[in-house]
Amino acid sequence: MGSCLLGAPCLGMRVGVYTEAPSMLLFRGRRFFVRSIRISASSSPSPPPPSDDSVRVRFAPSPTGNLHVGGARTALFNYLFARSKGGKFVLRIEDTDLERSTKESEEALLRDLAWLGLDWDEGPGIGGNYGPYRQSERNALYKEYADKLLQNGHAYRCFCSAEELEKMKEIAKLKQLPPVYSGKWATASDIEVQEELEKGTPYTYRFRVPSAGYLKIDDLIRGEVSWNLNTLGDFVVMRSNGQPVYNFCVTVDDATMAISHVIRAEEHLPNTLRQALIYKALGFPMPKFAHVSLILAPDKSKLSKRHGATSVGQFKEMGYLPEAMVNYLALLGWGDGTENEFFTLDQLVDKFTIERVNKSGAVFDSTKLRWMNGQHLRSLPSENLTKLIGERWKSIGILTESEGSFVEEAVELLKDGIDLIPDADNVLKTLLSYPLHATLASPEGRPVLEDKLGEVAASLIAAYDNGELIGALEEGSAGWQKWVKSFGKSQKRKGKSLFMPLRVLLTGKLHGPDMGAGLLLVYKAGRGEVVAPHSEFVSLDERFNILRQVDWESVKEDNPTLESAAPVSVSN
Repeated sequence: MGSCLLGAPCLGMRVGVYTEAPSMLLFRGRRFFVRSIRISASSSPSPPPPSDDSVRVRFAPSPTGNLHVGGARTALFNYLFARSKGGKFVLRIEDTDLERSTKESEEALLRDLAWLGLDWDEGPGIGGNYGPYRQSERNALYKEYADKLLQNGHAYRCFCSAEELEKMKEIAKLKQLPPVYSGKWATASDIEVQEELEKGTPYTYRFRVPSAGYLKIDDLIRGEVSWNLNTLGDFVVMRSNGQPVYNFCVTVDDATMAISHVIRAEEHLPNTLRQALIYKALGFPMPKFAHVSLILAPDKSKLSKRHGATSVGQFKEMGYLPEAMVNYLALLGWGDGTENEFFTLDQLVDKFTIERVNKSGAVFDSTKLRWMNGQHLRSLPSENLTKLIGERWKSIGILTESEGSFVEEAVELLKDGIDLIPDADNVLKTLLSYPLHATLASPEGRPVLEDKLGEVAASLIAAYDNGELIGALEEGSAGWQKWVKSFGKSQKRKGKSLFMPLRVLLTGKLHGPDMGAGLLLVYKAGRGEVVAPHSEFVSLDERFNILRQVDWESVKEDNPTLESAAPVSVSN
């Protein structure tokens, strides 16, 4: 005998059910005939696959904590699949864990998904034709389908106490058998059941699992996966308090919401067996399944809090851009087949295919995520980047204004050193600071100090006092370049021997962004009120006052020559 299971042909899945010779079971004087079945679900070229318009996927988080990056990637893959197929992305809240589910967690989940740009077509705050979209509001539906299972014989009432169930587990353990339910109430008579009901004995609904056979599915990512039914045992679908269990809720929800593809984490793969049996028993079409690999830590263990930040909210607070998070999460297990790693959300929608999702675990590399954030940050339109960083500088009290020529020029100069928005704090503070004495005392500064730095300082002070340097800065970049060239000729210096002394004397540092552009900003900051008073800014006037007070002979004596001074790099 052959038939199609769960109405699967509409999804391009062919499921065969084969009946073997029935066996007779004698229990308490009553005869029961038990069949074993073999269930096979595999891809078939006919009937044709559904049109793109019929694609419906869902992301179904539990509001029991923050949105983990693994959950965010699952949501992203569902979103990309739906958008690439012209389908619907449904958000469903699985809040049946009443003790752990909170409204605050649900609101945080919605905020994080919205921040990532993963807008849903149906779900909380939007509604839709398949609601409600919170499991806690769907209990009447679960009860209706649980009763259907009871009526058609696919489920039965189980009156076993917790003590009895624990004893069954102990016996199974002693016999080295799987801890499956013994089936005590599977063959109870109507009279026996009625007696317990009249006594008010609490009961669960258990699903009647075939005694033999196997289930096989063609997972869109993992390929063929199969399970033997004899390792399962009859499982609970409704608890004694009337609350449905996870696997029953999920199956009823996915079926009644017409979900066509279930894309979820591989840790849910074992749940597929129970869910497939429920699909069949209720006559529901079975969706296609795709189980995504776990996200791993650098040590190849499952990514967890002990490895640092793991939630979307944490990365948001750290200054990451949603565009970078989406880009990086997409690359954890997927690629377009090229060397390209930089994608916008729209580009991901255009490129994404479920066939290119890798079934092996992907390692979460926070260093690469930070690098990618910098790439996205610097790819923003200049006005957007300036607004982000300018507002940051003003909010933390470095600057008194968030826009204007100083902010624009500072962002343009310093952006290459900014991977996260908070990085902007230190790069600007460094530009405005003047750690001359620390630099002179460092091993790396020693070669510059010994290259007659005192003589260069004297000439530089003279150029400042006679107005030559100030006049050059007033003319901007062109004036600075002209002055440097003239100053180098007067000192008979060029290249490294010219620029290293000037950098140390004018900025107090050995390294940094373009020296001329940085000095022009320092000069501009000293002539206005854009820099907040308590920002530890050292103006150009103050820098030359410090230079005048340096006793160069004393500095050299206080810093004896080191045998192995660090090499000095040139940065103009």
